[in-house]
Amino acid sequence: MELTILEWLPVALPAWLATAAVWLAGDSGLLPWALLLLRLFLGVAFIRHGWPKLRHLDTWARALNTPVWLCFLSAFSMWGSGIALLPGLFTPLAALAILVSMAYAMVLEIAKGTPFIAPDPYQIPPGDYAGPGGVGEPPSWEKAAVYVVMALVLICSGGGALSLDNLLIADLIEAALD
Repeated sequence: MELTILEWLPVALPAWLATAAVWLAGDSGLLPWALLLLRLFLGVAFIRHGWPKLRHLDTWARALNTPVWLCFLSAFSMWGSGIALLPGLFTPLAALAILVSMAYAMVLEIAKGTPFIAPDPYQIPPGDYAGPGGVGEPPSWEKAAVYVVMALVLICSGGGALSLDNLLIADLIEAALD
């Protein structure tokens, strides 16, 4: 017999802690608010990532040594997905578009030999690091990987109870599955 985490908690934890954990994980607890916060953060971040890339597409494509059409798809998917995530509309699809763009960014960084986590810039002696844009944070693929994980959470969980997906689409999906 397989148990889900919510079925296992009452057995493994004291009653008051199990009750709190089930409440926090449920739609009436903190989960909808956590998903809302994740959607808003990711949405704003990718509106801010996508828009400048759309405005300076040729420059960005040359810097990445990537075809302009592919950079356009990536930048537009970042910007459009960011907009869709704010109200939680088509959340899994929007998050998938972000995941693909960030996975590609990870591949580019890994191919260059960039480390997962760069040395902390505050522990590098003055004058020992100057990147392509001058002195700053050393490159890594850590941020892209964090975005991939965040997008994966939204793909798997959906927009949550406080989303347009839940308000407009949940009933259609439920009816289609019946």
